[in-house]
Amino acid sequence: MADFVKVATVDEIPPGEMKVVELGGEEIAVANVDGQFFAFGNSCPHRGGPLGEGLLVGEAVECPWHGSQFSVKTGEVVTPPANEGVPTFEVQVEGSDVKVAKP
Repeated sequence: MADFVKVATVDEIPPGEMKVVELGGEEIAVANVDGQFFAFGNSCPHRGGPLGEGLLVGEAVECPWHGSQFSVKTGEVVTPPANEGVPTFEVQVEGSDVKVAKP
């Protein structure tokens, strides 16, 4: 069974926004897409760009450095130049708490 840790409250991450948190020694970005929360690794595999500082484009996050896009749901590459995806993490919302499964 996954061990979930509170990383934010629902109010801290409005729809269309992201927040970078540290969990288990890793930087993880948490995104709110139309009221659904998704968590993924903050580092772009192409050149290490900070995904949490990028843009949410629908259900994709765009790296601010070179424009690679990744699905926030699956971590898969949507738009190159990256050729490998990013890790994703299970998210639970309990009341106003946003919790992410430890890596």
